[in-house]
Amino acid sequence: MTDSTTRGRGAAPVAAARSRVAMATLAGTTLEWYDFFLYGTAAALIFNKQFFPGLSPTAGTLAAFSTFAVGFIARPLGGLVFGHFGDRIGRKATLVVSLVMMGIGSTLIGLIPNYDAIGVWAPILLVAMRVVQGIGLGGEGAGATLMSMEHAPAGKKNLYAGFPQMGTPAGLVLANGIFLTISSVMSDSAFASWGWRIPFLLSFVLVAIGLVIRLRVTESPSFTGIVANNEVSKFPLRESLKVGFPRLSLTLLAVLANSAVAYAFMVFSLSYGSQHLGYDKQFLILCVTAAAVLWFASIPVWTRFADKHGRRTMFIAGSAAILVWCIVFFPLLNTENSVIAVIAFLGMGLIVPVTHCVQGSIIADTFPAKVRYSGSSLILQSGAILGGGLAPMIATALLDATGSSTGVTLYLAIVCAISLVGAIALFRVVPDSSRGLQHEEAPVAVRA
Repeated sequence: MTDSTTRGRGAAPVAAARSRVAMATLAGTTLEWYDFFLYGTAAALIFNKQFFPGLSPTAGTLAAFSTFAVGFIARPLGGLVFGHFGDRIGRKATLVVSLVMMGIGSTLIGLIPNYDAIGVWAPILLVAMRVVQGIGLGGEGAGATLMSMEHAPAGKKNLYAGFPQMGTPAGLVLANGIFLTISSVMSDSAFASWGWRIPFLLSFVLVAIGLVIRLRVTESPSFTGIVANNEVSKFPLRESLKVGFPRLSLTLLAVLANSAVAYAFMVFSLSYGSQHLGYDKQFLILCVTAAAVLWFASIPVWTRFADKHGRRTMFIAGSAAILVWCIVFFPLLNTENSVIAVIAFLGMGLIVPVTHCVQGSIIADTFPAKVRYSGSSLILQSGAILGGGLAPMIATALLDATGSSTGVTLYLAIVCAISLVGAIALFRVVPDSSRGLQHEEAPVAVRA
């Protein structure tokens, strides 16, 4: 038997294992984001009346979005805890625990009595379960990207890192699809009273399926090598900060816009369009879902482009495109024309993935492998709070204060401009290392 034949037979199991890891990270992040987005949709359309009935519609929506933001505030805690143990004991174990936490938190949300039944304990329990969700997702975000990227063959780092990113729109499609299906087969009063609980209770079944898939994957080869070489860091977060403030801050700024704009169009637009513009709620959910399908389908295209041509130009162009589209998005919705509204949402579905698909690999490349989980979690979750978690709440407050969407548009434009400047500066001081490199490549240091 020739060496080439042996290598050929050995390559097939390796390729199959890599594909299994990519699909497992996609499945896991899809289920985690299903739970997280399900809460966002319910916060925009249901929770104000169920958990804050004594408030005005605007105040109730603001309170509901505040509980939505709590999940983002909890994400850094999850990121720090799971990042520490992900760098200490491995990626696989931490990702299993994060999935279980999310499933428990979401299922219990479906069982919480409303305000009329238990009074103030209803919003308190809602916030508590949202914290559990946030901690679980905080461990998932960076870990799934690392797990897939660190299994990637040479020249396909961005493609493999993009599979977990596909879980974001896939989770949104799944959440909105189930939410829309259940709401369409029930009366409005029945759905608002108890039907909204069904999608949350389904989380238990979906997470159980995802857990079976995730338990079958192998540990990251990067972490396996770290253990074999006795290079496990005792304090990975502290060591990750040695990358330096300039690169850390620029990376954080570069990823802010994607999160802020995404949550403005996925969550805030639901309450704004239904309460202020008179759009049908189901129509808006369908628009967001259609945009998410486009988002999902385009990620492999953009990640392949990044692997072949580099991500520098693509990311900067995408950052500029997000700036332009966030300026026109709400004016298009304000026409109250359904066709134009569909165009506005589909435009988001085309533009958002350009930067979203590679931000995970950009963040991961900032850190050496032995502290990559902790460092990536720090950047990713900080960006999620500053960009996405506060966006629906800030947008609602600006809308209430000004009476129009102009303030919301200005707010998003400022965030996008900051990110664009950050991205340009980041790639000026850090070479684009996205093409043809192995997963073990160390980051380039930046001088202070």
